[in-house]
Amino acid sequence: MSRKQTATGAARHAGVLKTVAGIAATAVAGIAITSSGVYALLKAEAFNSTAEQVSAGTLLLTLGSSGSSVGFSQAIANLAPGDVATRFVQVANTGTLDGANLNLALSDQSTVTALTTDAVKGLQVTVQSCTVAWTWTPSGTPACSGTAGAAIAQPAATFKATAQTLAPTFAAGGTQYYKVSLGLPASISEVSTNGVVAPGSVQGLSSSLRWTFTMDQRASVSLNS
Repeated sequence: MSRKQTATGAARHAGVLKTVAGIAATAVAGIAITSSGVYALLKAEAFNSTAEQVSAGTLLLTLGSSGSSVGFSQAIANLAPGDVATRFVQVANTGTLDGANLNLALSDQSTVTALTTDAVKGLQVTVQSCTVAWTWTPSGTPACSGTAGAAIAQPAATFKATAQTLAPTFAAGGTQYYKVSLGLPASISEVSTNGVVAPGSVQGLSSSLRWTFTMDQRASVSLNS
């Protein structure tokens, strides 16, 4: 190999090294710019090692007969003025939330008659609570061996128009016991003539009644800890 060829090869090799060095310098410069100007490499975090449990409460109301009574499922037939028929029921707050404003309303499930619209000659309703189940016999006077609440006495027409408040509060898991009495006013005085009842009479009328208990949720609260 001649001296000229050797010099040319050396020049080419030097050029390659210079080009590689330039590329490396550019790459290093790019990394430096990227790491110092765009991305933050430090990060910190903290979390609760025990998971926080959150659940929503329930507001539930159930209605059933009380003790050995049949409750509202037992029909009342052949009422005469002054008669009173009493049914015994229990209402339970089976949810996890305390309730408020336990109300009772009445509605017709069939043909509407004067039994539930005439406040004077129609059905009269009396509702009373007891902290325990009522004690009763078929022909005796019901007794409350616990604490009896104030009796609510209104015409059926009033219960239809406006729900009546039975209790302002109702604790979750609690049960309330009620006797609900229905009767015709003893003051009714009518004369049937030739086998026909007097006009506007409640004689011979019938109603299919639905008793509806309703309850609101307790007041909302703020819980801090």
